[in-house]
Amino acid sequence: MFKKVLIANRGEIALRAIRACRELGIKTVAVYSEADRDSLHVQMADESVCIGPPEPSKSYLDIPRIMSAVEISGADAVYPGYGFLAENPKFAEIVAKSRVKFIGPSPSTLELIGDKIRTKEIAKKTGIPLVPGSNGTTNLESAIETAREIGYPVVLKASAGGGGRGIRIVMNERDLREKFPVAVQEADLCFGDGRLYLEKFIINPKHIEFQVLADSKGNVAVLGERECSIQRRHQKLIEEAPSSCVSPTKRMEISALVSDFCKAIGYEGAGTVEFLLDEEGNFYFMEMNGRIQVEHPVTEMVTCVDIVKWQFLIAGGEELNFDPPEPKGFAIEMRINAEDPDNFMPSPGRIERLVVPGGAWVRVDTHIYQGYKIPPYYDSLIAKLIVWGENRGEAITRGLRALEEFVIEGEGLKTNIEFHRRILSSLEFKRGKHHIGFVEKMMV
Repeated sequence: MFKKVLIANRGEIALRAIRACRELGIKTVAVYSEADRDSLHVQMADESVCIGPPEPSKSYLDIPRIMSAVEISGADAVYPGYGFLAENPKFAEIVAKSRVKFIGPSPSTLELIGDKIRTKEIAKKTGIPLVPGSNGTTNLESAIETAREIGYPVVLKASAGGGGRGIRIVMNERDLREKFPVAVQEADLCFGDGRLYLEKFIINPKHIEFQVLADSKGNVAVLGERECSIQRRHQKLIEEAPSSCVSPTKRMEISALVSDFCKAIGYEGAGTVEFLLDEEGNFYFMEMNGRIQVEHPVTEMVTCVDIVKWQFLIAGGEELNFDPPEPKGFAIEMRINAEDPDNFMPSPGRIERLVVPGGAWVRVDTHIYQGYKIPPYYDSLIAKLIVWGENRGEAITRGLRALEEFVIEGEGLKTNIEFHRRILSSLEFKRGKHHIGFVEKMMV
C-alpha cells in the first residue's frame, strides 16, 4: 500500500479521500490555491502545498505545478477525485511516467472512454443497446440525412464531451443547419475536438447510471444503479439509489452487460456506466465516466461498500474480495449549492451561521464551516446531504426533515436548500414520475 498520497483536488472530495487514507494508514498531501488556504482539506491533511493563484488554470488544472508538489512532498500516488484533471489521460500518463501511481484508470483507458464514438462501438459489441443515431462522427449533410431517417427531435453531442457539456437539442432541419456549425466550434473550443455525433432525442427519459469497481485481475463488481433524473442544465441536483423504476431482474440484466463492457475495455478502478431509460422501460447507453462520481455516497449507503477506500485498495493491487450486495433500503443525495435557486447563478460569500443536520441515517459530506468564505472561482457545490430509509417514502421524509434543519446563512449568500424542499415535496417526485426535464418544467 502507498505511504503518501497527494490529493489533486479540493473541497468535499478532497476531505473524503483524506478520511479514507487515514483509515488505511496512508499519509496525505493537500494541494491548494491561494483562495483555498483556509479550506478544511488543507487543515486535515498531513501536509499541504500551495500550487498557485485562485484561477483553476493556474492551480488545480496546472499539471506542472501539481507534479512539482508531488516531487516536493515525495508522494508515491496521486488521487484525482472528480472534475479538474480526473479524466485527463495526459495527466494520468505524466503521473505514471514519474513512477507515481495514478489512482484511477490507465491513460489509454481514459483516452478510450473520452472518445464517445469509440466507446459506443465497444458498448454495441458487448450487447448494450444504443440510442438510434449516426454511426460514428458526422458532418452536416450526413447529420441531416440521419435526422430524416430517425425523425426529430435529435441531439448533437461533442465526441469528446462529458459532464453534461457539449449538448444541443435540435427540433427540425432548419434548427440543425443553424446549430451544427456552432456546435462544432463550441466543441473545438471546450474540448479541443470539434467532432460531433447525432442521436435521437429521447423525450422525458430518466438518467440511470451503474456504479462499478474493477481490479487489475479482471474482476468487476457492479454495485447497482443510481437515478440522477433531477437535473438543471444537464447538471445533477438529486440522486437516489436504487431507482424505483428498475426491477431486480432488469438490474441483473444491465449489470451483466456493464460487467462485460468493463472487461472488454480493461477497466480498472471506480467508474460509472450511464444510460437513458425511456418511458417504455428501454435502456440506452450514453457514456462511461472514468472517475468517482459526486453521487457515490447513495450507493455506499445502500450497499455498505466504501467505494473511495476501494479506489485506493485496487490501485495498491488488492483484489475485489466480495460479491456485489443487493441494495438494502433507499438513499437520496441532495447537492447543496451556493447559488440563487431562481436562476442557478453562483452566490459566494462568508458563512456567518451554519447548522448541519444530524440524526439516524443522515450523512453530510462537506468542507464548509462557520466563518468559511466560499470562493467565487470554483463549482458552487458546498455540501452533499445524504439520507437513508428502509423504503423510498421514509428516505424522502427523512430528507425533508434534514433539509428543515440545514441552515447556511451569510450576507448576500443564497443556497438551494429550499429548492430541494420543493422537489422532495412534489407529488411527481414522490410518485417517481419525474424525468430529466422535471426541473425546467417546474421552473416555468
